[in-house]
Amino acid sequence: MDWPLPIRVLLLPLSWIYGLGVRCKALLYTTGIISQKRLKGQVISVGNLTVGGTGKTPMVLWLAEKFLADGKRVAILSRGYRGSHGTSDEIELLKKRLGDRVRFGVGADRFAAGQMIEQERPVDIFLLDDGYQHLALARDVNILLIDSSRPLRKEFLLPAGRLREPMSAMSRADLAVFTRMQGTPSVVSAIQNFPSLPIFPAGTRLSGLRRVGTATKAWPVSDLPQPVVAFCGIGNPGAFFSDLDRWGVAVAATASFPDHHSYTSDDARRLEELARTSNAKEFVTTEKDVQNLGQARFSLPVYCCEIEMDVADEAQFWKLIQRSVDAKAGAPL
Repeated sequence: MDWPLPIRVLLLPLSWIYGLGVRCKALLYTTGIISQKRLKGQVISVGNLTVGGTGKTPMVLWLAEKFLADGKRVAILSRGYRGSHGTSDEIELLKKRLGDRVRFGVGADRFAAGQMIEQERPVDIFLLDDGYQHLALARDVNILLIDSSRPLRKEFLLPAGRLREPMSAMSRADLAVFTRMQGTPSVVSAIQNFPSLPIFPAGTRLSGLRRVGTATKAWPVSDLPQPVVAFCGIGNPGAFFSDLDRWGVAVAATASFPDHHSYTSDDARRLEELARTSNAKEFVTTEKDVQNLGQARFSLPVYCCEIEMDVADEAQFWKLIQRSVDAKAGAPL
C-alpha cells in the first residue's frame, strides 16, 4: 500500500509476522509436506508479487488467444476477486472477449473448479489467473509479471507495503515479464538483477476505443471528440493515465477510484461535474471498469479502451512457454 513513511515504519512489525507466515506456507508446499493437487490438463499460472494491477488480465487474454489458435481446448481459473455469483470484473471482461471458446471456473478452490470443468469435457490448457500465491494447485509453467513502473526494491511486505511475498519468491518463476516498459529505463538492469530467469519486456497497445452500451466497432483515437475526462478503479490508475497520454488521447481531467470500484449515481454526478468544469466532451475508462458501471448513467458518451498485450520478442516468448509446457508436464511446483 502507498502509506506515508511514518505509517510504514509503524506497520513493519506486522509485515515481519506476515512475511514469516508466507515463507512457511511456501516451504510446506515446496518441500512436499503439503501435497499439491494436480488437474489432468496442463496449468499455466499468471501472477505477480504485489497487490494491484500488473497486466495479468491482458496476459491471460493473450495466452488464451495463442493457445486457441494452436487448436488447444482452454479453460480459465480465477478466484473472482470481489466478484459475486461466480464472476468478477476481470472474468466478465475475459468472457466478453473470448466468448464460449473458453470455459471458466471461478472460486477460492481452483482445483475443484477445474475438476468440475474436466468432468464435463477435456481441457488441454488451464490458465490460472492471479495464481502465483495459489500453491495448492500444481502448475506446469509459472509466469511472473512485474510492473516496471513501480520498482520492487522500494516495496515492503503487506501491510506496510504492496508485496504479497518476499523477493525470494521469484525463484519459483519460469518466465518473468516486465510490464509497462514504455518510456521506462532499459530492461538490461533488470536482466542483470535476475540472471537465472528468462525476462521479457512488455507493454500494451491500444486496438481501439469502443462506446459503452453500443455494439459499434472500435474507433481510432483520431475519431474521438477531445478532450476527455479519464476515470478508472484499477490497481495502478497512474499507469492508465500515462497510457492515454502515450496513445495520444487529450485528457482534460482524471479521477481514480479504489480497485474493483462499483460505480454509483453519485459517482456519475461527480464525474459529470468534473467534465463540465474541464470542458470535456467524452469520458474514457478501462474495459474492466465498464463491468462495474452498474446503474451509473452519464449524459456524455463513455468510451472504453480495448487493449492488447505487446510482448517484445513475442516469437521467443511463445516458444519458451511451449517448451516449458512440454518439458514440465506432470512436474511438481
